[in-house]
Amino acid sequence: MSQQVVSELDVDEYTLGLVGPDQEWAGTVADGGTVRTHTPPACWGPMITPKFRGGHEVTKPIAVEGAAVGDAVAIKIRDIEVTSVATSTGSMDEREEAFGDDPFVDHKCPECGAEWPESVVEGTGEESIRCAECGANASSFAFEYGITTVFDDDYEVGITVDEAAAHDLAERAAEASALPENSRQHPILLYEPSEMPGTLGHLRPFVGNIGTTPPIELPDSHNAGDFGQFLIGADHDWGLESEAELDARTDGHMDINAVREGSILICPVKVDGGGIYVGDMHANQGDGELALHTTDVSGYTEFEVELIEDLDIGGPLLLPNEEDLSHISKPYTEDDKERGRELGAEYGVDVETEMGPIQVIGSGATVNDATDNAFDRAGDLLGMSEGEVRTRCTFTGGVEIGRLPGVVQLTMLAPMDVLDDRGLAHLVREQYGI
Repeated sequence: MSQQVVSELDVDEYTLGLVGPDQEWAGTVADGGTVRTHTPPACWGPMITPKFRGGHEVTKPIAVEGAAVGDAVAIKIRDIEVTSVATSTGSMDEREEAFGDDPFVDHKCPECGAEWPESVVEGTGEESIRCAECGANASSFAFEYGITTVFDDDYEVGITVDEAAAHDLAERAAEASALPENSRQHPILLYEPSEMPGTLGHLRPFVGNIGTTPPIELPDSHNAGDFGQFLIGADHDWGLESEAELDARTDGHMDINAVREGSILICPVKVDGGGIYVGDMHANQGDGELALHTTDVSGYTEFEVELIEDLDIGGPLLLPNEEDLSHISKPYTEDDKERGRELGAEYGVDVETEMGPIQVIGSGATVNDATDNAFDRAGDLLGMSEGEVRTRCTFTGGVEIGRLPGVVQLTMLAPMDVLDDRGLAHLVREQYGI
């Protein structure tokens, strides 16, 4: 890979649902440089567009100057700007005749049998995505229960709309979705779902799929320990033979709502250059993403990058905004420290007051498997036994569900001297002012 290194990089080109080392690179940004991405809604739209090989539409990978396998890259999210005025979402039904092993990956026309067929839009509704060759309904997804949501101008609140409004938005779906010029998806607003009208919701945008490139090619929606399970034994080009092969993942697909403006995400480098990619912006989402989908939107994400050499981590770390931390995970105040020292003096114990919050991301087939994965990653990172990790997380942190069935955030207050040894202390101090 030989590309000009720039201090600022704008990215508005996307893959067709795949991430991996053979994807065309978007460019190379300097260590300390800034990237601005313009991304389309990344989930439902690609899901209903048969030519996609994965369930998202994410950017081409971005190299970071000097990043080598065994390093890590800090992604400091400075700004998130939503541009869609509406979206549709809900829980899904699968149309089994329109795919092979996996409705997100191996699409086929149910009538002519074309694989990943080109498609055209005819009208609106769940029958509108048609095979360009034979005219059959070629989408592999429908709604089990669906809503269409519109947003206020400040993206503070949204409401679900009725059938008439959903139909109006469907007739101008690309405009209302604010699809970027290079997007290749059919917008999900075409499906015009209208259940649950008149429901008011709070908005808080975040990015659901952001991370680094895995060393093997994977469908972008399956670059995680839970969705990746569907690749094991699958009879298509991205099938894996065993669970062990899934260790190559980088867990870019997290759907963690704390990955928002102001947070710092630290990602493993598993291919030279790192290959940061971005997509799947959401207007809001409750913990766990219980419908498995949420409010996909177009928008801009701006972030700074920082190379961390020799930080060999299996998956991402997150330094969320302080307000997103639980009470017992927040940095100690000076009053906390003084009270701790007084109590330590009373009982003859040296009190460890130099601590900082970190979240270790884990993923797996289930929430329990994801938590075990996070225990292993935290132990490797901090040089602690599983028992110590469990105990510290119970006393100074906890576990949160990013996405069902299996992405979690394992939180603890970690010793700053250990974080310093791993090259992370300066980021923790920067994030929390400690």
